[in-house]
Amino acid sequence: MGREKWVCTFVSRVWGRTGTRTVRGFTLVELLVVIAIIALLMSILMPALSRVRDQAKGVLCLSNLNQMGKAFAMYLDDFDNAFMTNWTNQTFNDPLPAHKRYWIEALRPYYGNVHEVRCCPKATKTGTELGLGPFGVGGGTFSAWGVFPAPECGEQSTGWDFAVACDYGSYGVNAWVSNIDVSQTWGVSLRDIHWRHGNMKGADKIPLLGGHKWLDCWPNYTDNHPEYDGQSWDADAGSQMARICMNRHNGYVNWVFCDYSARPVGVKELWKLMWNKDFRTDEGPTPAEFDAAGDGWMKPFKDYE
Repeated sequence: MGREKWVCTFVSRVWGRTGTRTVRGFTLVELLVVIAIIALLMSILMPALSRVRDQAKGVLCLSNLNQMGKAFAMYLDDFDNAFMTNWTNQTFNDPLPAHKRYWIEALRPYYGNVHEVRCCPKATKTGTELGLGPFGVGGGTFSAWGVFPAPECGEQSTGWDFAVACDYGSYGVNAWVSNIDVSQTWGVSLRDIHWRHGNMKGADKIPLLGGHKWLDCWPNYTDNHPEYDGQSWDADAGSQMARICMNRHNGYVNWVFCDYSARPVGVKELWKLMWNKDFRTDEGPTPAEFDAAGDGWMKPFKDYE
């Protein structure tokens, strides 16, 4: 009986005595208040969502590098613990065609023909898409290299002998990790300072593959730091660090090391890693020199003594 009374009361409130339905709308003030609350919530949530999205991309980037590290490990197992020769002058007389001895094609049997695994999720626009050509010169922090041309995908590129048509990515190799069997070129003994074989001592300090503006680099402790984030990788021919020193992950760039562990590397920490056997980690730029770079873009980032 109580339920029936409640129903009758509800109906009488909805319907007037004449049987017509009474409808109450929002006032303008109420509507403005609701809109203001929604706008406030969005302003609070959007930065948080953006940070979560960036973090997710960073995790996926490290996952890609872990996969590439495993590909290197399988390659070494199959080739007597020796790395590929990567980029070399043709006079070095490597019997393989240029693209076959470069890391991208040499590792393809181990990671498959999956272009995305060579690409950081935060740097997916290729040089070709940006109108810069496959080399991507000037593309900045969040651009990728590629796409390389040839009549058919999978063929040796007609644009660069070491590339394969349709390839792209935003990772590059530490070219000092290469099995170059020559004694002298560029005025230095490459045989002595390259990491030619796996299982080396201190492998967790030797970068293997990571965030890059190009496909490879030969960093040295004498390299200058970029004057601004995203500086073109060919802008200073004397600084290979310009290819990798960039703010891609909030003060860090992701790398996998020769022990096959992947982690974020601080932009100032790059000069503290053993890129080659002769790298002097105590002679790079000082914290003050980093902070004075260009407009001070490196100043907020962590120092490494």
